[in-house]
Amino acid sequence: MNKLPTYFVSHGGGPWPYMDGPWRAHFNVLEASLKKISAELGAKPRAVLMISGHWEDADFAVMASPHPPMVYDYGGFPAHTYEVVYPAPGDPALAAQVHTLIEAAGLPSRLDSDRGFDHGAFSTLVPMYPEADVPVVQVSLQHGYDAATHLALGRALAPLRQQGVLIVGSGLSYHNLRAFGPAGQAASAQFGNWLDAAMELPPAARTQALLDWTAAPAARIAHPHEDHLVPLMVAVGAAEGERSERIYHETAFMGGITVSSYQFGS
Repeated sequence: MNKLPTYFVSHGGGPWPYMDGPWRAHFNVLEASLKKISAELGAKPRAVLMISGHWEDADFAVMASPHPPMVYDYGGFPAHTYEVVYPAPGDPALAAQVHTLIEAAGLPSRLDSDRGFDHGAFSTLVPMYPEADVPVVQVSLQHGYDAATHLALGRALAPLRQQGVLIVGSGLSYHNLRAFGPAGQAASAQFGNWLDAAMELPPAARTQALLDWTAAPAARIAHPHEDHLVPLMVAVGAAEGERSERIYHETAFMGGITVSSYQFGS
């Protein structure tokens, strides 16, 4: 079986795939990029392994339910968005394998039979696999967001790529909700330019740049808390020696924000 690439995707805001109207239109370019991922992959993967910026735990918790529920982790959206269901199955056997791989790498892990799909997962998956016919397992971030630890998580998960498992880190390349729209234009552009340059570095230098990300221009404006950035570390760690490609880019997202997504490996 061919080794699958890994991805870091900017997942947009809340339950956007389930909405209509002008607000929904903000996500048209993002939606096209997500649809392109699944189209270019061709055959559906055995499963998707999702690392979302919306789930963190003391350990690297692994979703183990065969029928994951939904987590409506947003506020202020229309009533119907608190009833939507993305009915993809879980994969307990894969969850157990993921748990074993993480522990074998010396990282703390536990199985979680209760956790459901948060919007960082399902808003990404709806455009990619709208029929919800690909099993999905989520892995949490670890409290503290340590870059080296999340790169190590990616390395631990890398063997799954040759087993038909698609590894997706779901976050946002700029995530400062207090400085969004025009207020975030300059900072998101500065950090976005640095991120593009960092992703084009040779692999070892790219890893070092991510370890030192807080030294980047506007780093702490772009990510006051790096929950939406560390999924990138996992995607890079799982394809550490391979080239990257920017697969989505906007410079006026939601009124002025620069956002991007990246593929690692071919």
